[in-house]
Order: sequence, then structure tokens, then C-alpha cells
Amino acid sequence: MNNDPETRPRCGIARLLPTGVDVSAAPLLAARALRAFGDGYMAVLLPAYLLSIGLGTLEVGIVSTATMLGSALATLAVGAWGYRFAGGGLLRGAALLMAATGLGFAGLSSFWPLLVVALVGTLNPSSGDVSVFLPLEHARLAAAAQGHQRTALFARYSLLGALFAAMGALAAAVPDWLVRHSELARLDALRGMFLVYAATGLTVFWIYRDLPAHGGDNNAGGVPVAPAPLGPSRRVVVRLAALFSVDAFAGGLTVNALMSLWLLERFGLSLTQAGVFFFWTGLLSAASQLAAPLVARRIGLLNTMVFTHLPANVCLVLAALAPSLPIALGLLMIRSALSSMDVPTRTAYVMAVVTPAERSAAASFTAVPRSLAAAISPTISGALFAAGWIALPLIACGLIKISYDLALWRAMRRDQLDGEKSKS
Repeated sequence: MNNDPETRPRCGIARLLPTGVDVSAAPLLAARALRAFGDGYMAVLLPAYLLSIGLGTLEVGIVSTATMLGSALATLAVGAWGYRFAGGGLLRGAALLMAATGLGFAGLSSFWPLLVVALVGTLNPSSGDVSVFLPLEHARLAAAAQGHQRTALFARYSLLGALFAAMGALAAAVPDWLVRHSELARLDALRGMFLVYAATGLTVFWIYRDLPAHGGDNNAGGVPVAPAPLGPSRRVVVRLAALFSVDAFAGGLTVNALMSLWLLERFGLSLTQAGVFFFWTGLLSAASQLAAPLVARRIGLLNTMVFTHLPANVCLVLAALAPSLPIALGLLMIRSALSSMDVPTRTAYVMAVVTPAERSAAASFTAVPRSLAAAISPTISGALFAAGWIALPLIACGLIKISYDLALWRAMRRDQLDGEKSKS
């Protein structure tokens, strides 16, 4: 059997892998794409569905908070105790939980039962992945490549997520299309999309069916290393987690579900129009993530994270103050073309700064504060929307993110990773 990642035959999605990356990463890319598609349309449809069953804007924010809080708690559990279990089994269990989440939202209409399902399930109201899948997949991807190839692999992982999330946002128009071309009620059409989400979870389970207990060759000697709790890298992980949580709190103020609500209330966009907008912003985000490894080769991981993020956040603040829809959409599209370059570079940075055995724990403990911080802010945004201050969440998001960018660069600019020279 040929175990050389350079010469092993590649087919299907494995052809998207960078040269020198083991084909064992291919199922993770496929699963990421499918999950992103479901997250893409759920982020747009979730507020419309909750409003259709009689909930208010504050309750929409609370449910969005519950989904993110549940993801944070599950991710924390993976970081604290996940190393005791087979990672492949945990991923398959998460896929079944995804299926159960879709069925729960499709079959329930009352606020409190939906809140429980949101808390324990995998529904994601954000444009990015904040689920329990994240640390488990990141550790395996880091094991499949090293150096610049690892950054390129994470860029493809993020690219597929952004592309399929964009297509998912476009699919948010399906319920309205069904209502126009059939006798199906709008609420039933919305429920049907949750059933599709459940079916996606079962498909992801099938993709994960043959994953081994642990990732492959995740150290320089080519010997598989079993996951371990945080040890030597604890201090730098804590520092990064604190900084990332500030960014995530700000991002939670404008998750796609709430950005969709802002567009609906501020400019009267329809679900179809909102879906088209998120489709195009998703494509711009995907293109920026594909370009991120090239930029990182020239200016470094940290500078790529910071100096593409700053102008994106300025655009967000200006969009909140824009006097017309075309200006607002234009600024938001510029933002989308820049704001996601930090996604693959941030992940590669974390994976490079810790030891191979600590990668799963590091991914969890940098993701948990992000999820917890992001879980708080949708409720704040919901309350601000209910009070009529619909521009304030966008302005606050942009200003806080600008402060985060400057603090991150100041705190980490002297670090050197994988032979990178400091570019401060």
C-alpha cells in the first residue's frame, strides 16, 4: 500500500489538497463544505423562521446566543476531556447531533423547547464555524501538513467553507420559491429546510465513517502523536484566547442571522435579496481566504491577520452610517473581500505556536473563549434592535475589532513561527 502523500492517487475532493498534504485530509474538507452549506442558509432563515412562529426580535437574539453558548460548552468539553476519547468517534457523534438539531427545530414551535435544542445542538447563526467540529478537524488538518503547506491547507478548508456557505445563503430563497410555485405554506417550507439540515448531518456522519481514532503524522518525525492536554504552550494559548475572545465578541454583534435582520429592517430587503447578498459576500470572503497564503508568504501570518482586518472594520462602521442601500452594500462587500484573510492564517498561527500533541486542546481553548464571547453579543444586538438602535451593533462591532487588531499586533509582533522573520 502506498502511504506517501506525494504519490498516493488522488480523486474527487482530494485533488483540491495542496501538494505534499496527505489525502486523509480530504474527508474533512468534504464534511466542512456540507456543514457550511447548511450553516449558510440557516443563518439567513433562522430569524425569519423564528419570527414566523411568533417570536420577537429579542427572542431571536436569545436563541442565537443559545446556539453559540452551546457550541462553546461542547468545545470546552472537547478541549478538557476529548483527548481521552477517539477523535473519529467524537466527530461522528457530532454529526448525529447535527441531524438531531435539524429534526428538533423542524418539529418544535415553542420558545423554551427551541431554546433547549439551540443550546445542546449544532445550529450556527454565524458566517464562520463555531461548532464542536472545529477543534477536532483543525488538529487533524494540522497533522496532515507542515509549514506553508499547512497554511495553504487551512486556506482551502476555509475557502470551501466560505464558498458553500455562500451557496447556502443563496439557497435561503428556496422557501419563497416553493411558496410561489406550489401550494406549500411558507412556514412548512421553512421547516423543510431544517429537515435538509438534518439530512446533511447524516451525510457528514457517512463521510466520517472510516476516520481513524487519531490524526496521522503530526510531528516532524512522522510518528503519530496522541492528543494531550495543554502543557508547555499554555501561556501563549491563554494570551491568544483572550485576544481572540475580543474579536469574537465583536463579531457576535453582527452574525449573519442578525445582519440579515438589519438588512430586512433597515432597507426592507426580501429573503431572496438577502440570500443573494450573502451569496456574493460569501464568494468575496472565499476569494480572500484563497489569497491569504500568498499574502502570508510575503508579510507573515500575523501581519496578514492584522493589516487586512483593519480596513475591513472601517468599512463596517461606514456601512452602518451609509445613507442608502447601494452604498451600504458596497461597503459591506469591500469588507467581505478583506475581513476573512485572518481565518486560515489565524488557525495556522495557533497550530504552529503549540506542540503537535497540544493542537486539539489549543484549538479548543482558543475557540471556547471566542464562542463564549460571541454567545453574549447576539442578545445584546437583539435588545438594541428591539430598542430601535439598529445601526449601533455594526458600529460597535467595527470599533471593537479595530481595537483587537491593534492589540494583537502589539502583543504578538515579535513572535517568530516556522522560520518566519519578524515583520514589525
